[in-house]
Amino acid sequence: MSSPLIHFEVAGKDPQKLQSFFGDLFGWQINADNPMNYGMVNLSGDVAGGVGPAPEGQSGHAMFYVGVDDVEAALQKAESQGGSRIFGPMAVPDGPTIAHFADPEGNVVGLFARM
Repeated sequence: MSSPLIHFEVAGKDPQKLQSFFGDLFGWQINADNPMNYGMVNLSGDVAGGVGPAPEGQSGHAMFYVGVDDVEAALQKAESQGGSRIFGPMAVPDGPTIAHFADPEGNVVGLFARM
């Protein structure tokens, strides 16, 4: 089975503005009622996303997450093919294990443990 696209993320310095922008633009219902103000978007039973604040000291980004069975194994494979680990694996509270890596061109891609 191939690894599906299962999550996307848009982050920036003004998450409320981004949530309003994408919500209005695409008609997304975004729920940011949580301590991190991370707006969750459910597009279907298979694809979800988030619109929220950029990590401290980082610029905004837009990225996609690919679902894998083993996050560490996927990171090691990316590294063996010329990519580089950015962080992870990291367990998200009440969520999956995630990680980020850069491809050989420097584009950042997320990994999301299939649950």
